[in-house]
Amino acid sequence: MLVEQFIAYLQAEKRFSVLTVEAYRRDMEQFVAYLKSEYETDDLTQVKTTMVKSYIVKMKEDGLANRSINRKISTLRTFYKYCLRENLITKSPMTGIKALKQPKALVKFVTETDINKVSFGEGEDFATCRDRLLFELLYQTGMRQAELRGLKDGDVDKISMQIKIHGKRNKDRFVPLSSQMIKLIVQYQALRDATFTEKAERLLLNDRGGEMTPSFVYNKVHHLLDGVTSLKQKSPHVLRHTFATHLLDEGASLVAIQKLLGHQDLATTQIYAHNTIEQLKKIHKQAHPKG
Repeated sequence: MLVEQFIAYLQAEKRFSVLTVEAYRRDMEQFVAYLKSEYETDDLTQVKTTMVKSYIVKMKEDGLANRSINRKISTLRTFYKYCLRENLITKSPMTGIKALKQPKALVKFVTETDINKVSFGEGEDFATCRDRLLFELLYQTGMRQAELRGLKDGDVDKISMQIKIHGKRNKDRFVPLSSQMIKLIVQYQALRDATFTEKAERLLLNDRGGEMTPSFVYNKVHHLLDGVTSLKQKSPHVLRHTFATHLLDEGASLVAIQKLLGHQDLATTQIYAHNTIEQLKKIHKQAHPKG
């Protein structure tokens, strides 16, 4: 059967995971079932664009979410690319079929009130100071966790009170630091150098004096945010979203935030404007007499 040949191709050549392959199989079986029900055929090589469109309409009528429908469209697009490659068809019925529009999800961020609830403990040891610096750098600069892990001592300019962040596409950007942040960095470096005798390659180190892994950073942030916010996602990237959202709420321009985040395109930064507009709508609805 053609579907089984396609599945074997996904497994052997595309090397998709077991779960992904099973999802493709279900999508194809559902499409074949629809063809049998509506067109009394299971010949996938004779499918026309109109048949695919009617299938999409049927899924919409059944109440399937656009995201789920788009996944099934993607499956069919991949299948018919395979058919073209194997010379089973001369034209794909997916030509002209576009993905359905999906509502943009609001960016998740931690409120200022909840950020101020984060507790780092009372200790003055290396690990406590490191955890505080790790968290504050992510929140106060908006850097990515990979950028955080790559920081070196020389990236911190204590005189100019700024930090150099080596970002995507090998582009560097400079973000201002507060005087309190400079003091925290100085305190941390003294504790680090007293704890580990070997010269550190990176600014921030793990508990054994080595480089931090992505999971190490994630676990630290998740632990610090756990209990202070109801957000399901408590990751370093949430702090990046929080940094940008708080700046925008306080009047910073999108262009300034774009530069601080290292976004190449302003359109990427505009997701935060959408977030703020939604917040204003909620405030208006709650506070205005005719909201």
